[in-house]
Amino acid sequence: MKIIRAPQRMAVWSERLRREGVTIGIVPTMGALHDGHRALIRAARLQCDALVVSIFVNPTQFGPTEHFEQYPRPIQKDRALCREEGVDVCFEPTTAGMYPEGFQTVVTVPAIARRWEGESRPHHFTGVATVVTKLFGMVRPHIALFGQKDYQQSALVRQLVKDLNLGVEIVVRPTVRERDGLAMSSRNVYLTTEGRRIAPMFFHALQAGRRAIEDGTTDAESAQAIMHKVIAGARAIQIDYLAVCDRATLEPLMRIDRQAVLLGAVRIGSVRLIDNVLAKVEATTKKKS
Repeated sequence: MKIIRAPQRMAVWSERLRREGVTIGIVPTMGALHDGHRALIRAARLQCDALVVSIFVNPTQFGPTEHFEQYPRPIQKDRALCREEGVDVCFEPTTAGMYPEGFQTVVTVPAIARRWEGESRPHHFTGVATVVTKLFGMVRPHIALFGQKDYQQSALVRQLVKDLNLGVEIVVRPTVRERDGLAMSSRNVYLTTEGRRIAPMFFHALQAGRRAIEDGTTDAESAQAIMHKVIAGARAIQIDYLAVCDRATLEPLMRIDRQAVLLGAVRIGSVRLIDNVLAKVEATTKKKS
């Protein structure tokens, strides 16, 4: 496995392979890799000839109170996982390499990124959109894989690729979960013992909302009330938002008459978790409150 840090070297490597007709895939990450990343890497390995995993803790997507410096960076463990999974290149650019002196250009985010996480973390998606655009320009992949846990981020990237004609196929893979349902995340390590014990209630709340919808509930407020009631059983969980949205636009639904995604964000102590589930809405669903 190659370790490449310089963006110019990364571009040279990719260009040589593209000339040879090699299909390049990328799994963009901020490191602290876990089994969710492993699943993405394995899926990518089946869809491309050469696989790049980028590891870059992007400062521009952190807010001033979001502890960028404390974000875990177990680079040796990350490299070991990549080697085990047959990754061809571990791309580890530095902050100076990604944002050299004089860097000025940022990507303005579309409407799909302005609600939910966009409201809670105002500068987050501008940072995401900019760094993803830069990574795609350096690696020049044919395909990129993302996890469903970051549903809004994936929707943003799809829109970005479409609007800017970046020519990258975006594949979104299902969320990988712990046995008790908690979505795997690099942030889970910050949970206290008690926080970890109650954290699965977040997923249970989303599941309860999904069951209500798939059982026929068409009133979004009713579905949201069901989710809130589940989480109310754990006072240590503070709700940021729980919403029933259109899967494509992420606009909130009043009446659930189309395929929906249930989005949520909560805080447990100092740890902020996000998650989502998809709800299937049958055309013959009867009205039910």
